[in-house]
Amino acid sequence: MVSGGTYGTEDIVHGAGYGRAILILLVTPLLWSLPTAFMIGELSSALPHEGGYYAWVRRALGNFWGFQEAWLSLVASIFDMAIYPTLFVAYLTRMFPWFQVNNRGWWVALAVVVACAILNIAGVKVVSLTSLWLFVALSAPFAAVVILMPFKLGALANAVTKPTTSTVDILGGLLICMWNYMGWDNASTIATEVERPQRTYPRAMLVAVCIVALSYVLPFAAMWATGLTATAWETGSWADIAGLMGGPLLRIGVVLGGMISGFGMFNALVMSYSRLPLAMAQDGMLPKAFGKLHPKSKAPWVAIVALAVCWAMCLGLGFARLVTLDILLYGGSLALEFVALIVLRFREPNLNRPFRVPGGLPGAIAIGIPPVLLLAFSIIRSEHESILGMSSFAFGMILIAAGFVAYFVNHAVKPEGWAVPKRKPQPAA
Repeated sequence: MVSGGTYGTEDIVHGAGYGRAILILLVTPLLWSLPTAFMIGELSSALPHEGGYYAWVRRALGNFWGFQEAWLSLVASIFDMAIYPTLFVAYLTRMFPWFQVNNRGWWVALAVVVACAILNIAGVKVVSLTSLWLFVALSAPFAAVVILMPFKLGALANAVTKPTTSTVDILGGLLICMWNYMGWDNASTIATEVERPQRTYPRAMLVAVCIVALSYVLPFAAMWATGLTATAWETGSWADIAGLMGGPLLRIGVVLGGMISGFGMFNALVMSYSRLPLAMAQDGMLPKAFGKLHPKSKAPWVAIVALAVCWAMCLGLGFARLVTLDILLYGGSLALEFVALIVLRFREPNLNRPFRVPGGLPGAIAIGIPPVLLLAFSIIRSEHESILGMSSFAFGMILIAAGFVAYFVNHAVKPEGWAVPKRKPQPAA
């Protein structure tokens, strides 16, 4: 599933209206998701055992930019991870408003962070959200909405809905759409595992994009046909709106689905994101403590605990602000990856690439243009949001500048540079 599925898409309609929201949901994956998937597909197939995104940038652009790639990915992941407990609470409070009072929702979100950190450190295996049956189960309430639409044509034009507090505009809606289409890099790592990847992989990605886009668009198109006003939408409102369509049972189904999606995505990504500080510690970029593994589960427990503290600190920022900061910082790391793709084409033209971005060098350059242009909207939007008394853009720039400082401090402490460890690091679980 891409960023947890249809849950969390509501503000796109609130900010853009039905027609433009559907257009955004159809166009964004072509300009954002496919170029990213193709870029990472080539880099991961050419350098499959080199340690991930920062290693690609480090090989192409050197230690300094390799460190910045790792830093940006790590900081962006902190805001990204705080989104999922926030969504968990957003759907929970639709069924139990009691949790909205006196910061009770924050404590629930904190409990999600703590529980998932403990589960991952202990090595407890939880069913993956990539399971087909779970995807079907979480999508079932929205399929029901689409099926019920012919019986509700125009019926909700005058429906009374819960007053919304969302301030998301069309730019905010676009960024939320971009966030909902993140996650394609996970699929791109299998580019070398398919037969005839140059032919099969692009077709598979196009089919996947169409399926995901339809899972987003069809429920909104169905609600548009009912006449429900676009201002009724905000994060978590799928629960109340599903209740208008199918009664209490459908409402409960959406609430449970949203909670399972938020918890499941967070739990699945804990180990994935904790591997970055683990790899950085093994390469000497971070203190060795971050490379410590649990004696039984082999989980990088120090990295998980440190990240969990950071995730908890971001829980009160709100869904829209978290998405804006996530896209802003993730965009910096993504731009470096596109640059690395082009530089490696120049520097290492004979590097074995089981999958290559179609179109030769012009194609490799061209696919990076649409995502980078879309990232400009995150800069514009971040100027209009505040955090700690400053704009989100200024806050993001401080975090980016901190990466420069961290590099030079690291270099001063370790002037001999980052040597490959002589002893093979113990693999994480």
